[in-house]
Amino acid sequence: MRLGLALLGLAYVFSQFFRAFLAVLAEPLARDLGATPDDLARASGLWFLAFAAMQVPVGWALDRIGPRRTSSVLFLIGGAGGAALFALAQSPAHVSAAMALIGVGCAPVLMGSYYIFARSFPASAFATLGAVMIGVGSIGNLAGTVPLELLVEAVGWRATLAGLAGITGALALTMFVFVQDPPRLDSGETGGLLDVLRIPALWLIIPLMLVNYAPAAGLRGLWIGPYMAEVQNVTAGVPTLIMGLAMIAGTFAYGPLDRWLGTRKWVVVGGTLMGAAACLALWAAPRADYVTALALFSAVGFFGMAYPLMMAHARAFVPMHLAGRGVTLMNLFSIGGVGLFQMVTGRLHAGVAAGAESAVAPYTAVFLLFAALLLGGLLPYLFIRDRVD
Repeated sequence: MRLGLALLGLAYVFSQFFRAFLAVLAEPLARDLGATPDDLARASGLWFLAFAAMQVPVGWALDRIGPRRTSSVLFLIGGAGGAALFALAQSPAHVSAAMALIGVGCAPVLMGSYYIFARSFPASAFATLGAVMIGVGSIGNLAGTVPLELLVEAVGWRATLAGLAGITGALALTMFVFVQDPPRLDSGETGGLLDVLRIPALWLIIPLMLVNYAPAAGLRGLWIGPYMAEVQNVTAGVPTLIMGLAMIAGTFAYGPLDRWLGTRKWVVVGGTLMGAAACLALWAAPRADYVTALALFSAVGFFGMAYPLMMAHARAFVPMHLAGRGVTLMNLFSIGGVGLFQMVTGRLHAGVAAGAESAVAPYTAVFLLFAALLLGGLLPYLFIRDRVD
């Protein structure tokens, strides 16, 4: 099982890469295809929305046929196929279609590993194992910064995507051979998605799940690049790399805190408040010097990585025979929220930019929206029962 989890972890590296690499490709795509920031926001949003829409069938497939076939087949068709389509793109619409297909392919990768954690490891280790998987996968976040920038400069973005398509396809076939499904449950208990939705505690965590990851993913995956170019007059590579490192550090920092402090709820509450404060600081001082602005972006990334802890909190209320549907439902809201607000911020940015006299005004609107989302999602979560396995 260790080799299978390692392969799923490697596939998750690609998932993290694909969700964040458009910030670095903004300039060559604008030059070659005429892609605007709004086009890229739409394409990025479609990746997340396709990823989210697949969580319902992926949850069913994990519970019924297991993570081996679910993860490998979708990763082959969607991940490799989408990267190949991207390499052949002739317009922003082709980029959007490719990103949606890649989102379908990446949808089962993390959830396949989470399903194995829920079924084959102690419940008390779920948050830590989940954080380790996300932390390792975040190498892909880093690969989509300076290394990608250098590779694209050397061979071009089309050759880069063609190579990624080949590597993704080979990895998917290897996963099919080596990933092991957990033993089937013979408890006789049945149920489906509606049974998960009937769990009252989940409705207190869903609003925060919808918005918690959106600022970190949105700023790192899309807005930090144009902001640094237009406001700070620097290229995206180094800022995205530093913000990516902050997100990895945040993931590992959150992982063991529930066991160390004996609470999940209040760790999430504190981190969310800090993330909202960083967004508000960016809104209040959008023309801050480069170091200060990058520090605030990095703070949003660091404190926005409470996902594994929130998943563990939600999973604690879900019975074992519904583990697949439970983790994928939460992931649907988390990733779906990122996709939704990528598109919302794209429209917001374009709308404000059309009537603004300064380059900074559209970004202040984005920063303020992200802060409001975090604070609004936190309100219902304050009433959830704290639960640590």
